[in-house]
Amino acid sequence: MDPVKEESSRERGLLHLWRGYSSSVTPERVLLSRPVLQAALGISHGILLAEGGLVYSFGDLTWRQGLRVPPTYPLLESVLSGQCVVSVAAGSFHCGAVTREGAVYMWGENSSGQCGLSERGLVPDASLVSMVDSEAVPPQIIRILEVTCGEQHTLALSTQHEVWAWGSGCQLGLVTSVFPVWRPQKVEHLAGRHVVQVACGGYHSLALVRRFPAQDSQFPRPTATDKCSQCNQLLFSMVDQEDHVIISHSHYCPLGIELADSKPGSCSRSRQASPARQASQSRQASPARQASLAQRHRASACPLSQTNYTGALVMEHTLALTGRAASASPFEVNTPLGIGSTSRLCDSSKSEGCIPVAGLCEALSGPVMAYRKTNQEVRLCMEEDSLQGKKCSSLTDILLEEVIEGSRRHSLPPLLSHASPELPGRRSARSRPNVPRKEEVVESLPSLNTEVWSWGRGQEGQLGHGDQLPRLQPLCIKSLNGEEVVKVAAGTHHSLALSAQCQVKTQSPSHSQFPYPIMSKGLRVWDLAAGQSHSVFLADGDCCQPILCYSGQQVSMSRVTEVNRSVCLMGYISSVYGGGQSCLAQADLNVMGFISALHELAAADRKYYCRLRDVNKRVVSPLLKKESVCTVLGQTSSLLFQSLASSYSRLCHLTGQHSVSLTAFLHTDRDVKGLVILKHANTFLDMYKEYCGSVGNFLVMGGFQALMKPSCFGKKFEVLRQLSESSEDKVPLLDLLVLLFYSPMQHIHEYARLLLKLATCFDVSTVEYQRLQEGCSKYEALSLSLGRKRKEAETTNQFWRTYSGKTTDVLRNPQRRLVYESSNKSLTLQNAGRFSVNWFILFNDALIHAQVRVTTPEESFTLIASSAQEKAKWLRAINQAVEAVLTGEGSGPGVPAVSRTASYIFYKDLRLKDASYSGRWLSGKPHGKGIMKWPDGRKFTGTFKQGLEDGYGDGIMPNKILNKSDRYQGHWRDGKMHGFGTYRYATGQVYEGSFHENIRQGHGMLSSGKLIGSSSSVFVGQWLQDKKMGYGVFDDITRGEKYMGLWSDDQRQGSGVVVTQFGLYYEGTFSDNKMMGTGLLVSDDDTAFEGEFSEDWTPNGKGYLSMSNGDSIEGLFSGEWTSGLKITGTYMKPNLYEPDKKQSTRGELGRLAVSPEQKWKAVFSECWSRLGCEAPGQPEERMRAWENIAVTLTTGRRDSPELLSRSQSRVLEKLEVIPQHTGPVTTGGYDVIQRYLTKACETPLHPLGGLLETLVTVYRITYIGVGSNRRLLQQAVEEIRSYLIRIFQLVRFLFPDLPDEGGVIHPDPKGSSETDQQGLVVSSSTLLLPVLLPRLYPPLFTLYALDKEREEEVYWDCVLRLNKQPDLGLLAFLGVLPSTKNACFASAVKTLQQISTTFTPSDKLQVIQRTFEELNQEVQALLEGNFLLSMDDLLPLFLYVVLRARMRNLAAEVSLIEDLMDPYLQHGELGLMFTTLKACCFQIQQEKTT
Repeated sequence: MDPVKEESSRERGLLHLWRGYSSSVTPERVLLSRPVLQAALGISHGILLAEGGLVYSFGDLTWRQGLRVPPTYPLLESVLSGQCVVSVAAGSFHCGAVTREGAVYMWGENSSGQCGLSERGLVPDASLVSMVDSEAVPPQIIRILEVTCGEQHTLALSTQHEVWAWGSGCQLGLVTSVFPVWRPQKVEHLAGRHVVQVACGGYHSLALVRRFPAQDSQFPRPTATDKCSQCNQLLFSMVDQEDHVIISHSHYCPLGIELADSKPGSCSRSRQASPARQASQSRQASPARQASLAQRHRASACPLSQTNYTGALVMEHTLALTGRAASASPFEVNTPLGIGSTSRLCDSSKSEGCIPVAGLCEALSGPVMAYRKTNQEVRLCMEEDSLQGKKCSSLTDILLEEVIEGSRRHSLPPLLSHASPELPGRRSARSRPNVPRKEEVVESLPSLNTEVWSWGRGQEGQLGHGDQLPRLQPLCIKSLNGEEVVKVAAGTHHSLALSAQCQVKTQSPSHSQFPYPIMSKGLRVWDLAAGQSHSVFLADGDCCQPILCYSGQQVSMSRVTEVNRSVCLMGYISSVYGGGQSCLAQADLNVMGFISALHELAAADRKYYCRLRDVNKRVVSPLLKKESVCTVLGQTSSLLFQSLASSYSRLCHLTGQHSVSLTAFLHTDRDVKGLVILKHANTFLDMYKEYCGSVGNFLVMGGFQALMKPSCFGKKFEVLRQLSESSEDKVPLLDLLVLLFYSPMQHIHEYARLLLKLATCFDVSTVEYQRLQEGCSKYEALSLSLGRKRKEAETTNQFWRTYSGKTTDVLRNPQRRLVYESSNKSLTLQNAGRFSVNWFILFNDALIHAQVRVTTPEESFTLIASSAQEKAKWLRAINQAVEAVLTGEGSGPGVPAVSRTASYIFYKDLRLKDASYSGRWLSGKPHGKGIMKWPDGRKFTGTFKQGLEDGYGDGIMPNKILNKSDRYQGHWRDGKMHGFGTYRYATGQVYEGSFHENIRQGHGMLSSGKLIGSSSSVFVGQWLQDKKMGYGVFDDITRGEKYMGLWSDDQRQGSGVVVTQFGLYYEGTFSDNKMMGTGLLVSDDDTAFEGEFSEDWTPNGKGYLSMSNGDSIEGLFSGEWTSGLKITGTYMKPNLYEPDKKQSTRGELGRLAVSPEQKWKAVFSECWSRLGCEAPGQPEERMRAWENIAVTLTTGRRDSPELLSRSQSRVLEKLEVIPQHTGPVTTGGYDVIQRYLTKACETPLHPLGGLLETLVTVYRITYIGVGSNRRLLQQAVEEIRSYLIRIFQLVRFLFPDLPDEGGVIHPDPKGSSETDQQGLVVSSSTLLLPVLLPRLYPPLFTLYALDKEREEEVYWDCVLRLNKQPDLGLLAFLGVLPSTKNACFASAVKTLQQISTTFTPSDKLQVIQRTFEELNQEVQALLEGNFLLSMDDLLPLFLYVVLRARMRNLAAEVSLIEDLMDPYLQHGELGLMFTTLKACCFQIQQEKTT
C-alpha cells in the first residue's frame, strides 16, 4: 500500500470542538477510531459522518429522554449502520442523513414537522422519510443529494437539482397556508432551475442556483405595462417575436405577497416549543437569554401585515483572527452597525456577554467597531463613519470588482423570471460593454455563473434584499449577481456568501442587504460556517497552512496567544462547521508533505485567480470601455486586442473554476488522479497556448506601444507598477505592460513545480506518481515552449521597429515570426553579380529575397553560404521554419516531413496555370486529398496522385453558354474521369455510370429533363465511345413509350420490344431507328398482327392478322391503322361447332425479342473486370480476384464520401477474409458460403454487391411504369433466370469446390442440425433467390397480377360469395364429414395467409407445408386418432382453409411459385402440396353456387 494512503487513513479527518473565542478556551479533540468525513452542529448537539458511512452523535440528545453524550466519546447511530450514509445535516434540535441511494433519514424534534414524519412529536431514532413525487404519473421516488436543517424546517436537494421542503414557516417557500407540512413538497418557484446548494437558517432559507447563458433573441419585448397594488412594480404583458401575446399571470411581488388569494398571517402558525427544546434551552441559557429565545420563538411566524419596521435588528458582531501569522502586519476590519432599539441592544449586550457601548445608538450616524491587533493584544477601536440614518444600512463592496451584468435571471432561460421586475433586455448603466460572456470551459468544473435566492423570515435583514420584509417564496438577490458566489451559509439570524474571489458577503441584523464585506481585503477566505450568533472562516495565510478567523459573540476579551498555539496544533484545517455557540474544525496532519502540497497548490491558484481578476478590473476592462483605444490602435490591432481580452477572460474564468474545484478537492478523499489539471490537461494547455498566441500577435503588431499613449492609459501608469510587483523604479512602463500580460505564463511553471512536489509523496511504482510526473512534464514542456514563442514575438517586434517602412509593412501580419535574417548572418546568392547586395529574411512561413517570396514547388534555386557553419545554420533554420508551419512547433530536429499539408498558386504549369491548390503534398507534387481551383471557375475536390486527379473526386466545370456548371462526382485516373461516377450536365441531363478517359463507356444511365417536363426520358444500357451501343432500355416519358432492345451509334438497330402506355406491344426488328422488317404487334384487346413493317406501327407486306373474337385474315397488308388498311388475302372464322376455340399468340411472345443471355452483358463484364479477369471463368485468376476484392473494399471504405458506421466497417473487414474450407464442400461449408454471399450482396462496395445493385436498378427501370405490361411477364421471368445462371457462374469461380447446378452436397458428419445430417441439392435459385428476389419482387409480382387479372376477378367473386356461408354450411357444401362440424381451422387459415408476406418460392412452399401440418393436427385432434389422412381426404378441408384465408391474387402467387421453384421439388412432398393448392385455386374459379 502507498505510504501516503496508509498514513493518511489514520491522520485525516481529525476534529476539534470549542465554543466562542477566548484565551481560556482550548479546542477539544473529538475521538473516533475512523476518519471523519463530514460534521454538522445544532444548538446543543452535533452529528458526525465517519469513514464507512457510519454516523455518530454527541451533545444534548433531548429526543432520547435527555441523554447527554460528551464530544470526546460520540454515540453511534446504530440504525444507520449498513445504510452507507454519504452526508449529514443538523438543525437546531433535529438531524438528517442521506444515503448513497438517495434516501433520507431524519430524527430528533418533530413538533413542527421538520422530520417529515406525520403526527410524531419526537423521533428518537433515524427514520426513513418518504420522498415521492405524487404529481408525477406514475408517482416517482425522488433521489436526494443533500439535506440541510433549520429551526422548524428542512430542505432537500434532489439529483434533478430541485428543492424539496417540509416543516413549518414561510421559510419553506411553499404556496400553502396550512402548517406543519408533514410530507416533502417541491418548491415550485425553483422548479426548472439548476440548484447546486441549499442552506437553512433559523427561520430563513438560501439557495445557490446556476445561471445559464442569456438568449436575448428568445426573450419577449414589452408592449403594455401595469403596476402591482402591493409593491408598485410594473407588470408586463409580453409579446414574443412571432407576435403572440403572452400575459404574465404569476407576477411575484418582491414583498413576498401573491397577487391572488394572499391573506395576512398566512405564512405560518405560531407553535409552542416542544418539551425537548424547552429543556435544552433551559440548560444552556441564562434567564435573560431564555427570555430572548422565547421572544424570538414567539416571533417565528411571518405576518405579512408587519411592514412598518422601526429599524433593523442589530446583531453584535466582532472579529478576531487566529493563526500562525504572528509577525503579520496589523490589520483592521470595519463593521458598520445599523440603527436599532437602544434598550434592546444594551439588553442583548449584557445578557450575551458582549461589551456594552454607551450611547452607541444615540446618533443617527452609526459608529464602527473594529479590532486592531497590536503586540498580540486585541483592543477595541472606535471610529466614526458617515452612515446616514436609514432603516437598512447601505452596503459597500470591497471585492476585486463588482460585476453587475443585468437584471435578468439567467437561471431559468429563456423565460422571464417573476422575481425580476425589469425586462430581460434592460441592462444596468454600470454593466461592462463589449465584454465576452463567460462560458463554462469544462462542464465538470464548478460553475461561477450563479445566483443566490432567499426566502423566509426577514425582519432581521437576513434575506439581503435591502428591507426587513418576509418572503413567502424564493426571490433572487440581485446584488449578488455576477459576484461568482460558490457557497452560501445560514446562521440563526444571519447569512453568508463566499465568492470565487475568496471574499465573504454577509446579511445580518446590522447589514440587511448583500453584499457587505466582513473580512479584511488582504485575506483570501475559502471556507466558512455560520452558527447561532457567530461565523467561522478559513483563509490563506502567509504560509501554506490555513488560518482560522472568528466573527461573532465573544465569551470574554483577553489575549489570544494560547488560542493561536492551540489552533496551530490542530494541523492543516480543511473544513469548518458552526452551530449553536460552538465551532468545529476538521483537520489533517501533514504526512510526508502531501497535505501541505495540496494546500499550497490550492492557495497558489486562489491567489493567482485573484490577481487575474484584479488585472482584468484595473487594466483590461477600462481599456475596453475607452473609445479612444480603437482610434489609437487601428482596425487590425483593435481586433487583436479584443481577441486578447476575450482570451484573457476565458483564461480567468477557467482559473476561477479550477481554484474552486481545488477547494472542493480538499473536502473529498483527495485522489490525485482526479485533479482537474491532470484529467483536463489538454484544456488548460490549449487555453494557455491560445492566450500566449493572442499576446504575441498583439505584441508583434505594435499594440502595446500604441497603448502607452496618454489617450489610452491617461495618467494611471502607477497602476502598472502596483500590479507588476516590480521593485525596480527604472523599468520602462512599456516593459511593465508587456510583463503584466505575459505574467500568466509564469503560473504554468508553478503548476509543474507543485505537481512534482506532489509526486515526491508517492512511490515511483504507483499510478499516482506516473500521472503526476506525466502532468509535470506536460506543463514544464508548455512553459518552455511558450517561453520560446514569447522570445520569437519580442524578436519579431524589434525587427519591425528596426526596419519600419512601407516595404516591410506589406510583409507584417500577426502570425508571422522572424527566424533568421541575413544582415547579421552571411548568406549570398549563387552566380550573383560582383556588386549585388542580397538580403534574405526567413520567417516561419516564407523566405524573402529582395521582397520576393520563394515557396513554390515549380522551381528551385541554390544559395551559397560563406562557411559550412553558416550553411548548416541556414539549412536548419529553413527546415525548422517549414516544420513550424506544419506542426506549430519550431523546436524539432529540423527535418520536415516529405508529406505535408500546404497551399500554393501555380504560375508555370500550363494545365494548372493560375490555379490555387490547398491540400496534401508529396515531394513537391499534390498527392492525397486536396482542393484545386482555377480562375475560370473550375474546381476539383478529391484525391490527387503525383499532381494529377486520381481516385474519388468532385469536379465542377463551368458552362459559359448556359451560365451554369457541369459537375462530376466519381472516380478519376491520371487526371481524367475514369470509372464509375455521376455527371450532372448544365443542360439538366444526369449520367450515372462508367467513364473511360473522360468519355462515357460501359454501362450507364442517362436521364434527360424532369418527369413533368416537355421532353423527359431515361436511357439505361451500354455505351461505347460516348454513344449508345449494345443492349439498352429507353423510356420516353413524354411519348409514353419504352424500348427494350439493341442499339448502334445512338440508334435502335436490331431486335427490340416496344410497349406504350395505351397497351400496344411490338417486338421485332429495327433499322435506322425505325420498325423495319418482321415484327409482331399486339393491341390491348388481344388483336395481333405478325408480318412485315416499313415504318413505325405501319404494316407493309405479307402478314397475319388475328382478332380478339378468333377471326383471322392472312394476306398482303399496306397502309396505316388510323386511315385504313388495304388487305389482299383470305378471311377465316373458327368452326361454328367449337365456338370456344380461339387462336392466341400468348406462347409466341418474346420469340423476336432480345434473348435474356444478351441482356446487360456490360454489367456482368464490369463485374468480371473489377475482379481482375479479362474473360469469365479463368481459374488461374481466382487469387487475383480475391486480392482485388480486398483492395476494392479497403479503397472504397477509405475514399467513401459518406462516413461509414462501425457495423458497416466490421462487415467490410469480414468480407476481405476468404471463407476457408478443406476438401469438398459440406453442409457446414455451404452455410459459410451462403452467409458470405448474403453479406457481399448487401454491400455495394463489394463487386457482387455492386452487380446486384445495378441489376435491381435496370430490372426496375425495365418493368415499372410503361413496362408494367402483362405481355412482358415471360421475358421478366426469363431475365431473372438468366441473372441466376450468370451470377452462379461468378460464385463458382470464387468458390470452385462448390458443386454445379443440381449437384448434391454430402452431409457434414460433425454437424448437429437436420440439414447437416441429410445433405442438400445445390441450385442457383436456392442460393441466390433469397438475396435477389426480394428486391425484384414488386415489379415482378405486378406483372403476374396483371397477367392473371381476369382469372382473379372470377376467383375473388367466388370467394366473396362462398364466405357468406357459415362454417358448418360451407363445410357441408364442400362435402366435409359431419364429425368436423365444430372445427374452424383458424390456425391453418392464419398460417396460409402468411404466403403473401414471403418472396421466394421456397419460402412460400414452406408456408404451404406448415398449413398442411396445422390442418392435419387439428383433424387428428377432432378424430381422436393417430392415423394420417390422405391428400384426397385433406383436399376439401384445404379448400375450406383457402376460402377462409381470403387471399388476393392467389392465381398470381401460384404462377410465380410454378415458374421459379426448383425442379427437384416438383415431384416431392412439397410439389404434391403445391399441386393441391393449385387445384384448389382452379376449383374455386370453376365453382358454381346456387
